[in-house]
Amino acid sequence: MSTEVRQMFSSIATRYDVTNEVLSLGIHRLWRRSAVKLSGAKEGSHVLDCATGTGDLALAFKRKVGSTGRVVGTDFCPEMLESAPAKAAKAGLEVEFQVQDAMALTLPDNTFDVASISFGIRNVDDPVQCLKEMARVVRPGGRVVVLEFGQPTGPYGALFRFYSKTVMPAIGGLLTGNRAAYQYLPRTAAAFPAGDRFLSLMDQAGAYSERAAHPLLFGTAYVYVGTVR
Repeated sequence: MSTEVRQMFSSIATRYDVTNEVLSLGIHRLWRRSAVKLSGAKEGSHVLDCATGTGDLALAFKRKVGSTGRVVGTDFCPEMLESAPAKAAKAGLEVEFQVQDAMALTLPDNTFDVASISFGIRNVDDPVQCLKEMARVVRPGGRVVVLEFGQPTGPYGALFRFYSKTVMPAIGGLLTGNRAAYQYLPRTAAAFPAGDRFLSLMDQAGAYSERAAHPLLFGTAYVYVGTVR
């Protein structure tokens, strides 16, 4: 992944959680629950969460899989991972955290029941390669789950675009001191393939027997689920 993107996340890491909570009005919590539910993860499942950041989705999966399950959270930015172990310990949850590039995981084939990535695949250099790599470490019949922003349309879409282009950079810049990061993130979300266009990327990966897109909040975000061949 590009050095610029890594440096950007490094610069906002310490304020990432509070900024995310403010900008999403807490809705990101509901979206993560949807991703966990649609993943099919259950007690005892083994889960890999790529681009885990400060670990929120990894922790949500750990609550689902329980003490007999295993959750590994990875991120390419060490600074984003720094607070994750303490967060897991405070919640009484045992989660493994590793610095890893989602496009080149140093993990064995067929290791996990589920691999996930939330609001991270649009930041990788090659999304199709990332989809292939995530599928590689999931057993046949397991699932790859992608939570990512969409591009809602109509009056709500216009309001969302105004919020993304105007409000997010202002508030994000105020809270983190890096306005440019919160201009970059909405810009990449607006340009990234969503809905059927993202399903086409999953088809290009050639690793999935089935795939589906589940819109959230009028298409503000999607949970994509692919069943590994």
